[in-house]
Amino acid sequence: MAIERHAAAVARIATTVRGFFDRSEPYRIFHGSTNSTRPARGPGARVVDISELRNVLSVDPVQRTALVEPNVPMDRLVEATLAHGLVPPVVMEFPGITAGGGYAGTAGESSSFRHGFFDDNVESVEMVLADGSVHRVSGAPSDERADLFRGAAGAVGTLGVATLLELRLMKARKFVRTSYRRTSSVAEAVAAVREAVRDPATDYVDGILFSKDHGVVITGTLTDENPPDGVKPQTFSGAWDPWFYLHAKERTADATGTTASNKPSSAVVDYIPLAEYLFRYDRGGFWVGAAAFKYFWMVPFNRFTRWFLDDFLHTRMMYRALHGSGESARFVVQDIAMPFAMAEALVDYTARELDIWPLWLCPLQRRAPPTFHPFTTTPAGSTSTSSSAEKPQPTEEDSMMLNVGVWGWGPSQPADFVAKNRALEARVRDLGGMKWLYAHTYYPPAEFWRMYGGRAWYDALRSKYKATSLPSVWDKVQVDADAQTHRRRSWLKSVRPVGGLWGIYQSIRSRDYMLHRGAGWKYKAGEEKK
Repeated sequence: MAIERHAAAVARIATTVRGFFDRSEPYRIFHGSTNSTRPARGPGARVVDISELRNVLSVDPVQRTALVEPNVPMDRLVEATLAHGLVPPVVMEFPGITAGGGYAGTAGESSSFRHGFFDDNVESVEMVLADGSVHRVSGAPSDERADLFRGAAGAVGTLGVATLLELRLMKARKFVRTSYRRTSSVAEAVAAVREAVRDPATDYVDGILFSKDHGVVITGTLTDENPPDGVKPQTFSGAWDPWFYLHAKERTADATGTTASNKPSSAVVDYIPLAEYLFRYDRGGFWVGAAAFKYFWMVPFNRFTRWFLDDFLHTRMMYRALHGSGESARFVVQDIAMPFAMAEALVDYTARELDIWPLWLCPLQRRAPPTFHPFTTTPAGSTSTSSSAEKPQPTEEDSMMLNVGVWGWGPSQPADFVAKNRALEARVRDLGGMKWLYAHTYYPPAEFWRMYGGRAWYDALRSKYKATSLPSVWDKVQVDADAQTHRRRSWLKSVRPVGGLWGIYQSIRSRDYMLHRGAGWKYKAGEEKK
């Protein structure tokens, strides 16, 4: 029945797409939700509504695959696969991020140093092409549309509409044995991340820089081993649980967390239930939720207020509030891929020019161009521009790069906000890095296409698959810098805290808080004994 329902929905979508194609009209895709901070398009835009495609159609425990519609969020995907003792190799850290968004955008997590981007674990995709035809495509050498499969990954829906994904799964374990290693400099943190990814026993690696002299590198190993006697599993989904980043900071506040051999100390270890680990950053949205307390300056930031306001401090609700308030226009949310050799120089720059802390570190496999995923190109003959660097850095590219997450308040004036973002884009380019495209992107077209080695490869795909009437990637991701600079915002919403209260009202109307309250993936005491 599920397959028949899916086929009928796809037929309706294909008919709508064919109508736009026959009239040579561009369109945009309506998913029903977003995890982008880019401004929403105005009313009247032509859209293809695929919001009903939100189900896991099947899980095959023998082949270890799942058939998943594009609007399935990560939490529902994990619930469906864990029921069979399986889990996707890469699960994005926010429960509301969708499988289709992971394929059409760029999505990686702390397992991506081992398993690549989310789409690296997609076996095949059903797509409605721009002319309304429906095809199943894969990356297999024998597939005549393998170029479409690869090109559409990261191309934000500009080559067709993904309507079904076949995902590869792996065996799940009960816990992630998580270790916290304190670092005392940016260089040490970057080196510790690089060291951690070389350990074949490690399944997850990420890091947090709280300041230049306090970082923590977090490693995780999947295990069915129960915690030692007297040690409780550590959870992060309950309203009274700690936010993960605060927990990591507290765990490394008073000790180096290392032994004489400079390996993570056995004393700084948690046993985190698998799903709790995968969505550990949901409450507080990493640390972005703390910025809401700065906006509502009259509300103290403490454990009691985090408990009392917990419904509003999950990522689904925060995205609603951010867009509803209009504050996304002055909040810097940028994920940046950097060569390991240049990461310290970027941190020096963001500390000096933006003063945004903490920063996130996440190692990723580097995919060579052509691709719309970010990739790194270490400047030829360059040396690190950090004041602490003494040795020239290597210029050859390797298989790894480092994602630096820069998330925090920017300038309040639109012109200054745009200028700071443009300056950051320029600095990232100079250091051989590249940004994710989900956030505010201000590149003019010539600069944008030059970053991706020209657009000939992309235009060839658009022509081959009859997608030339669709918006291009640049059309979809660019924010008009001039319009942003001179934007007129409702005077009432610009008055603190009126805009924020309106955003909260919008998030309450969505009832997204019920999704977390009823989530089936949350750990229940005693499950470790099963």
